[in-house]
Amino acid sequence: MSSIFWQSTLILVLVTDPLGNIPMFISTLDRVVPARRWKIILRETAIATLLLLLVMLGGRSAFGLLGVDDASLRTAGGVILLLIAINMIFPGAGAKIGAGSDKGEPLIVPLAVPLIAGPSAIATVMLIVANHPGQLLLHMGSLGVAMALTMLSLFLSTALKKLVGENVIAAMERLMGLVLTAVSIDMILSGVAAFLKTV
Repeated sequence: MSSIFWQSTLILVLVTDPLGNIPMFISTLDRVVPARRWKIILRETAIATLLLLLVMLGGRSAFGLLGVDDASLRTAGGVILLLIAINMIFPGAGAKIGAGSDKGEPLIVPLAVPLIAGPSAIATVMLIVANHPGQLLLHMGSLGVAMALTMLSLFLSTALKKLVGENVIAAMERLMGLVLTAVSIDMILSGVAAFLKTV
């Protein structure tokens, strides 16, 4: 299968960070009746997937109307990914993005947005389309794989936390952050190189 597919899939999985979001998944779903959890997981994942798919199909055109070219989008996306990677490696103290109300059943917030389809995922989707504009079907496949893994992590979040523990999950998130750092630097350099060609 195309290397573009695997690269896009890897980036989307790293950015959506299903392992790192397990504690938030658990705390959000704890207040939901167990019999309804699987329905909520399916619904929230579907909403997030639809949102990212809409961005994938129309986000680049929207930026084109604003006069933002591919080089700028690639560089900006790389910077965003770098900030995400730094936060994964050195998680800051304080409230985590996505902390919502502790009452009632979650609807869109915080599971679908921003935990799954947050600003970083939206920017990344536009970025991978900008990098390879002629490979839309491959990108859609990558998004499908990333969302499937996210949904699986939601279903297994409690079991995974009990099985490996919070420390192992945190260590894996830092490792994913290191990989994302390398990817983000490559994107920044690629964007700068593309800009220099136009000068």
